[in-house]
Amino acid sequence: MLVYEFMPNGTLRDHLSAKNEKPLSFGRRLHIALGSAKGILYLHTEANPPIFHRDVKASNILLDSKFVAKVADFGLSRLAPVPDVEGTLPAHISTVVKGTPGYLDPEYFLTHKLTERSDVYSLGVVFLELLTGMKPIQHGKNIVREVNIAYQSGDISRIIDSRMSSCPPECAMRFLSLAIKCCRDETDTRPYMADIVRELETIRTMLPEGEDLLSETTETGSGMLTKSMSAFSTTTGALFVLSHTSGSGQATNSGIPSGTVAPR
Repeated sequence: MLVYEFMPNGTLRDHLSAKNEKPLSFGRRLHIALGSAKGILYLHTEANPPIFHRDVKASNILLDSKFVAKVADFGLSRLAPVPDVEGTLPAHISTVVKGTPGYLDPEYFLTHKLTERSDVYSLGVVFLELLTGMKPIQHGKNIVREVNIAYQSGDISRIIDSRMSSCPPECAMRFLSLAIKCCRDETDTRPYMADIVRELETIRTMLPEGEDLLSETTETGSGMLTKSMSAFSTTTGALFVLSHTSGSGQATNSGIPSGTVAPR
């Protein structure tokens, strides 16, 4: 028998799909993004051996009673490559493509080459979900394509989740820019997970002084956020990984096995 920690706040997708009463504030969304990124950073850099998750998505990010994010479901995970006899570390794993449509790294899909930045692409899609409330694929539209069109046209307000509480436009724009970088088609142009964590922590410091990242507001984002965003234009079930967002340290481990993660 397996016993897992109870996650009273369900999945991130539950909240983004409005299955819960209160919409997530921007501060809480940023908190969840940072916790998720720290958890995946742990897998890539601190787990021994390192692990590629291969199925990062909103329904695999669970939320505890304090909305601490936990990356779950390691059924498709693969161990990262290890150095060969000459000490050379392979850059990728060649494998049958597995994952969830809408979250799949397009280069991995075409080449069957899995890398740590395949997880970066999937997490970038989650970031876009946090900002827009959209699903990765909805009514025949792909979230990455729709956001890129809005971003390049400078019409950001039409894709930002109107249920989100107000936030400084520079924070939302910087978070959006990071998400778009994560979702670039070319693997080598995406940031590494450590860079993502640093950028999210920088964005957190830009929030108004005294704002509680974990607090909810009763006001939704159809007011100040939409106005400020429209004024800001641009021309350009398995195991858990727990990651607290306090401090600048890397993710902490909760139940990560030291041995092999068995595929489904």
